[in-house]
Amino acid sequence: MTTTSERWLVALDIDGTVLHEDGHLSSEVIDAVQKTRDAGHEVTLATGRSVSMTIPILERLDIVPEYVVCSNGAITLKRDTTAPSGYRRFHVEHFDPTPVLTRIKQALPEAHYAVEDETGLYRYTDWFPEGALDAMSEQVSFEELLTTVATRVVVIAPGHEIDDFLKVVEGMGLHQVSYTVGWTAWLDIAPEGINKSTALEMVREKLGFGLDRVMVIGDGRNDIEMLQWASQQGRAVAMGQAPEEVRIHANETTGDFTQDGVATALATLAH
Repeated sequence: MTTTSERWLVALDIDGTVLHEDGHLSSEVIDAVQKTRDAGHEVTLATGRSVSMTIPILERLDIVPEYVVCSNGAITLKRDTTAPSGYRRFHVEHFDPTPVLTRIKQALPEAHYAVEDETGLYRYTDWFPEGALDAMSEQVSFEELLTTVATRVVVIAPGHEIDDFLKVVEGMGLHQVSYTVGWTAWLDIAPEGINKSTALEMVREKLGFGLDRVMVIGDGRNDIEMLQWASQQGRAVAMGQAPEEVRIHANETTGDFTQDGVATALATLAH
């Protein structure tokens, strides 16, 4: 075990980082995560996934961190052994999705929309890729979405090329929200000023880690703020397959997910 002064707070993205694109979790990554945990470090997850889609990954990794960041920072969980899942909602950020949904609908009338509330329920208008939304979901009209108090809004535009989609999104001038664009024509919207880094900063303070004892690993555009945050004094690691616009915010790069890049990066801490 390491001493208290040597402990690190390690935050891992899930999709494309811990998990392969097909949902595969390699034994090498599981082993590396557990060795890092056993060495005395606090290993947690910081993901865009909802709560119910995050808990199973904790279980597959066999880790029980004190705090877990979900929904791109809008929901932070705290360990609670009395809760059925072992966690309770510790901090939740909300916003009224009506203005942003109305604006996007004007620019992308054919898009598909979903709104997540704090319970993890997704209300959606049209088809989403299999596994993209939580099992707790219901199809509703666009007008019904406007009545939901949101922790997150998700927009997809099937048929749009990513570059075209980016131009449309940038031209919208979205305000009062934080947003990221995914690998495909996928827009993820959170409350203003909220992202993985804002939640992780709260976690860091609660657990008493110095910013120079923080390590994060991610691969997507929704990891940019997290990488910027960690790179101030700590270790910000980009996965090998991360696009250049993501990698420039890291101060380290590891292998891609097919090479178990997470395991390579964690090995530098575990021993």
